[in-house]
Amino acid sequence: MSAKSQQKCIVIFALVCCCAVLIALIFSAVDIWGDDEDGITEDNCSRTCRVVLVENIPEDVSIPFKGTISLTTGLHELLEQAHRFVEIVSPWWALNSTKYESLLPQAKQGQILLHQLMSLKSRSVSLRVVSELTDSSELKLLSHYGADVHYLNVKALTKGQLNSSFWVVDRKHMYIGSAGMDWRSLSLMKEFGIIMYDCSCLVLDLHRIFSLYWQLQYKEFVPSIWSKKLSALYNKGKHLHLHLNDTEAQAYISSSPDVLCPKDRTKDLDAIFRVIQEAKTFIYVSINDYLPILNSIQTRYWSRIDNMLREALILKNNIEVRLLVSCHEQTNPMMFNFLWSLETLCVESLNCSLETKFFSSSESSSGHLYGVNHNRYMVTDTSVYLGNLNWVGSEFVFSTGVGLVISQTVEEGNSTVVSRIKAVFERDWHSHYSKTLKPNNIQACIKHTVKQQTAST
Repeated sequence: MSAKSQQKCIVIFALVCCCAVLIALIFSAVDIWGDDEDGITEDNCSRTCRVVLVENIPEDVSIPFKGTISLTTGLHELLEQAHRFVEIVSPWWALNSTKYESLLPQAKQGQILLHQLMSLKSRSVSLRVVSELTDSSELKLLSHYGADVHYLNVKALTKGQLNSSFWVVDRKHMYIGSAGMDWRSLSLMKEFGIIMYDCSCLVLDLHRIFSLYWQLQYKEFVPSIWSKKLSALYNKGKHLHLHLNDTEAQAYISSSPDVLCPKDRTKDLDAIFRVIQEAKTFIYVSINDYLPILNSIQTRYWSRIDNMLREALILKNNIEVRLLVSCHEQTNPMMFNFLWSLETLCVESLNCSLETKFFSSSESSSGHLYGVNHNRYMVTDTSVYLGNLNWVGSEFVFSTGVGLVISQTVEEGNSTVVSRIKAVFERDWHSHYSKTLKPNNIQACIKHTVKQQTAST
């Protein structure tokens, strides 16, 4: 072999080695690979879906269901549809009540759901759970009955908490809502969510978020490279076109925080901004807490959502904005200051309208509030955003959450998801539990909080 041939062989060998090392480095960086998708693709998935709105309305809260069914009924029916997989992400696991709480008749709802989950193995249905609760007795019990539980260290990954709440069933049915796996969410608290059946195109995208959580178990860093199997299929620029109860719609899934959003995944804040931008006549928001504050090393103002609403009020002619917030034991008094500040924008203007009410539940004989409104959604004349997070700066920046955006053309006499959720909001807004926010008036829930804190000290 000539010297020239030997040199050529050495160069080729060196290039091959470099490529091998480069490929190894890339593959080692991609340590979150995605999950098996059962052969479901964008080409063969289902876009014709059945939608059910679910609520928990406590017995002591006298408002009727409005085009919705009870949350417990919806979740039980969802489990009955399961043939292969049930995948659950929940911030809480407290379906079993304490010895004292078990005396309450409402506590039975959680126990019934827990036993239904425990029986999945006997039906040859696999139960997979993502949680950050490493010492949960209920998760240990479910593991004993065949559940596979992965623990997500959100504090190490993002300095936040796991606030995501959703189900994926057989990769074709799903639930997203405010309720976690807590018996109070099935009985004492006011919750709202959505269940979709036979909607594998959208569920496939939600399952990719579950897969992301699933494979982050025990990790304490966020990978810099994500597998393509975790990329979003649909987003604010590429909506999924589908039929919801025989009505045309567009939809996509968003998530938080930013660092856990792989390629093409729309962030929750961007989804909220887009929905607000596209609103023409009204923006109705039902939310537990509204607090544009970021609590990190020191408390500071967080302007993202606050500015979105201010911009809409100033720039959109004749826009009507209604904010329905909750009033409960943990309500931060600063929330009312921010709401009063928003209201002043329309005091001297005839081109906008902003009203704020607080949903005030009743006090039980034990001194605690029941019927707290945990709803977390926004509805406009064109779209609805349903999420897992309170509108609090720290939650969007640090904690995990999932959102669902549905856009539809609302026509008179045409029942759409958007129009039905608007009807739910208006029912709550006009109920006797919703009270107008009055400037410079300390609300009853804050007095209750002060009373509780004083008693505890």
